[in-house]
Amino acid sequence: MERQDAYRSFFARLVTAHAGVPAGSKLEQAFASIPRENFVGPPPWRVFTPSGYLQAPSDDPTCLYQDVVVGLEKDGTLNNGQPSLHAFCLHSLALKEGERVIHVGAGTGYYTAMLADLVGSTGSVDAYEVEQRLAERAAANLADLPQVRIHHRSGAEGPLPECDVIYVNAGATSPLDVWLDALRPGGRLLFPLTPAQGAGGMLLIIRGADEHYQARFLCPVLFVPCVGARDEETEQKLAKAFRKGRYQKVKSLQRNDAPDGTCWCAGTGWWLSTAAIG
Repeated sequence: MERQDAYRSFFARLVTAHAGVPAGSKLEQAFASIPRENFVGPPPWRVFTPSGYLQAPSDDPTCLYQDVVVGLEKDGTLNNGQPSLHAFCLHSLALKEGERVIHVGAGTGYYTAMLADLVGSTGSVDAYEVEQRLAERAAANLADLPQVRIHHRSGAEGPLPECDVIYVNAGATSPLDVWLDALRPGGRLLFPLTPAQGAGGMLLIIRGADEHYQARFLCPVLFVPCVGARDEETEQKLAKAFRKGRYQKVKSLQRNDAPDGTCWCAGTGWWLSTAAIG
C-alpha cells in the first residue's frame, strides 16, 4: 500500500504540474487521495490511444497512475478522461468550499469525487449521467459522500438547480439555455464546444451582472457527444469556424439573434464575440 500511495502522490504532482497548478494545492491533494482504481472497474484495464486501446500489462493499480485515458468497460468507447486535462479544467474553474456544482457526464464518478473534495462538506455536487450502467456505478462509488447526488438522466435537460459551477464532460454544439439560466451571478460554465468531426474547444463562460457573459477558449479538446445537446446545423457552423481558427480571440457570449462584425460563430439565440464586455 505504501508503494501504491507513493505512485498516486507522484501522479498527483505530475498531472497538476502539467496543468500549471502550483505544488501543494488542494487539487493535487485530491488527485493524491482518491484511488482511481475504485472508479475504472476491475482489470484488465484498457488504455486509449489514437490507434485503439492497449491492454495494461498487469492488474497492479500503479498502471493507472499515468496521464492516460482509461476505458470504463471491456468494450465500447466511454472512458475515464485524461487526468492532466481535467486538472487544467478544474483549476480553471477556481472552485471554492461551499459552492454548488453541477457535473454533466459524470461517468463512474472519478472527477465527481474531485469536485466534491474541492467544494468540501459544506458544498454540494449534482452529477448527471445518462448511461444507466455508469450512473449505477457512480452511485455506488460515491455513496460515502453525502454532498453528492447522482441523477440518472441527461444534464442537458431541465430543470437544473441554481448553482455556482457547471462542468460538462461531453461535447455540445451550444451553451444551452438550461445551463446558462442555472448559473448564479459570478457562476462558471465549462464545457466542450465541438463540431461533428475533429477537435473543438473547451469553453469557459462566466456570468456577470445583468446577464453579461465573459467567454474564452481554454484549449482544443475531443469528447464524446452530449446527449440532448447537439444540433446538426450548428455542428456545420462550428466546423467552419474552427477551420478558420481565431477561436483564441473569443472574449464574450451574447444571448440574442443579432450577431455583428465581431461574431466568431453564431447559433440559435447565441453567438460568440471577439469583443470584450463593455
